[in-house]
Amino acid sequence: MKKGKLSRRSFFKTIGTASIAFPFISHQLISAPPSSRVRFAAFGTANMARVDIYEIISHPNVDFIAAADVDNNFLSQIKKDHPQLKIYTDYRKLLDEEKDIDCLSISTPDHTHAVMAMAAMQRNLAIYCQKPMAHDIYEVRKLTEYAQQNNIITQMGIQIHAHDIYRSTPKIIQSGIIGKIKETWSWCGNSYGSEDPLPSNTSPTPNHLNWDLWLNTAAERPYIEGQYHPGVWRNILDLGTGVLGDMGCHIFDNIFSSLELKAPISVRSEGPEPNKWYWAKNEIVHYTFPGNSYTAEDKLPVHWHSGGNLPPEEIRKLVGELPHSGSIFLGTEGIYLIPHFSTPKLFKKNGDKYEEYPEIQKLITLPTISHWHQFIDGVLAKGTPAANFDYAGPLAECILIGTIASRFRNTTLKWDCKNMQFDLKEANCFIKRTYRKGWEIEGL
Repeated sequence: MKKGKLSRRSFFKTIGTASIAFPFISHQLISAPPSSRVRFAAFGTANMARVDIYEIISHPNVDFIAAADVDNNFLSQIKKDHPQLKIYTDYRKLLDEEKDIDCLSISTPDHTHAVMAMAAMQRNLAIYCQKPMAHDIYEVRKLTEYAQQNNIITQMGIQIHAHDIYRSTPKIIQSGIIGKIKETWSWCGNSYGSEDPLPSNTSPTPNHLNWDLWLNTAAERPYIEGQYHPGVWRNILDLGTGVLGDMGCHIFDNIFSSLELKAPISVRSEGPEPNKWYWAKNEIVHYTFPGNSYTAEDKLPVHWHSGGNLPPEEIRKLVGELPHSGSIFLGTEGIYLIPHFSTPKLFKKNGDKYEEYPEIQKLITLPTISHWHQFIDGVLAKGTPAANFDYAGPLAECILIGTIASRFRNTTLKWDCKNMQFDLKEANCFIKRTYRKGWEIEGL
């Protein structure tokens, strides 16, 4: 910033102070957004990060100012499309030098989310952060608390949350059309991870990749081509969070929003355990939540399957062929099947049978909106993003509780949400990672 030039953020802080002495200045001005333009930066520029960027900048009030990426090939591509863009390899340098941005997206590997998000929020920046929000439960809790305490505008990247079907499902379930909910099943046909050891061979780091910055908080290790960058990191224990971490936030979204769930009281994995390096290729995880006004009992069983595992046959035969991924709500008066994501099916109970309700489309009454534009509107003080950290934090914690449970097969883990701990000492070791030296950050 040139000497003598006042940033917009500094300007409005000054106005806020001045209004104490000169109250005629500004009730209307102070309560309004600081500008009709939102200055946006991005951490990550390829693949899903690129989708996030282009959806965000499609908002008519957004100016794309800067981007950071550890891969110079990706930076070159985004710079070609946006010649005016300021580009950085190190996101920390972007934060230090770009004093006038208002918000940013974090669409990078899971193990980097928390430190990036915390560094941005400590600069009072609004953040759009990809799911599952962070790699560890502790990180999610700290991000959620910081955003709440400092009134930071946030949105987790579960974009289907804003589609008509996902917006309408809570209204349908809460209307009581299938009665009180007895149990739910969710599944995903994707399969990540491996049963093999990590390859022992190493590879030269590509010239276009800053490997040290890519590792970020993770322990040092040699580069192995095809194992880490750009997308295979999801398979690896300390970098990604497996299928449950990747897809669970999307598919459990309906369960959480419809039944207004918060924290489970216990979790149990009956799938294979991860090996030393990789997440298991399939998962079976059973949660128990406290019941509430939407449930039939004082406890609600919630199930997760992936990698080809499906709900029990007695449930499948009630609804017919299942989609690749989705959820089933079993109610006292019917069944609701919601694919990920397309038109749901509703079955009303008639004696001992279930008959499909043919007019389900008439129940989809809420329109699709833009998840990304909703975030920008939040920055402009025109509403609250629906998947902000108040909602997304408990959802992400639940998902990560399941990933920890997968390490302890056939063991029921009781979860103490308030104190953020399991009743099994060995499981508590995975609530919080130790960051690589030099990557620690205040607040985490």
